[in-house]
Amino acid sequence: MTSPRAFAVLAAVFTLSASTALAADPPLFAPWIDGTSAAEPQMQIQAYDSDTYVIRQSIRTNFEGPFLYLLFGKNQVLLLDTGAGGLQIRPTIDRLIEDWRVVHGLHKAPPLIVAHSHGHGDHHMGDAEFAGRPDTVVVGLAPADVAAAFKIGDWPHDIAKYDLGGRVLDIIPTPGHQPAHIMVFDENTRLLLSGDTLYPGRLYVPTDQWAAYRDSIDRVVRFTQGRLVSHILGAHIEMSQAPGKDFIDDAASHPHEHALELPDADLTELQAAVHAMGDRPRRDAHADFILFPIPPKPKP
Repeated sequence: MTSPRAFAVLAAVFTLSASTALAADPPLFAPWIDGTSAAEPQMQIQAYDSDTYVIRQSIRTNFEGPFLYLLFGKNQVLLLDTGAGGLQIRPTIDRLIEDWRVVHGLHKAPPLIVAHSHGHGDHHMGDAEFAGRPDTVVVGLAPADVAAAFKIGDWPHDIAKYDLGGRVLDIIPTPGHQPAHIMVFDENTRLLLSGDTLYPGRLYVPTDQWAAYRDSIDRVVRFTQGRLVSHILGAHIEMSQAPGKDFIDDAASHPHEHALELPDADLTELQAAVHAMGDRPRRDAHADFILFPIPPKPKP
């Protein structure tokens, strides 16, 4: 007969083995360009699947090193964000769309909608490249523009569905970091594209927008309850592989940086941290992100 102590030892070994296995899970993507090589390309493309592409702008072209997302449906293609400038992105996007058209044997590629995770400059500097592009709509940067494009009736309280054709996206208003911020949940891949509201880095929130940010996090948590979220993918990486350790502002390279993807548990961890602060936000470092309140922007 096995003693209670032996059972406890076996349970501990099993728990340790399971934790080790989870920790050893391979990253979702191959290593991203991180500014450490002078030979790295201006943009790096990785396919999540045959209809989903993640694109990183090189830190060598702009220290922000933002991520862009290209999602294909049967009737439309969505480009989320257009980069921070310092390079041309349209040739890469056009090539990906043309390659997808050829693979699918289509006479004509689906129309393109260019939208943004939010209105900060490092996410829309490539917009001008798409002006005049046939069958293309570029969504404006104000909350009213975003609400109109995605048919969000009561901004920011309503969550709208947007169908690319056999691929439904949930558009979730998440003001706080910036007034026109959205998250996008893809019902096909179960990916939550989180922009600058949650990513492995410094989560900047103007202190006069703290309540809006808190409400946005609550809105997303309510939405995700009862739904499987495969991964959270944000718009930057600013954390290193060391838990709670970020790179310096404007870093020219990110050696040994954190993975892009975050687990859905980070969303509830963020919610708990935001609520624990009440109405007195402060810098708060976590393993995968850092809450980083900043002063309000001066009134014009």
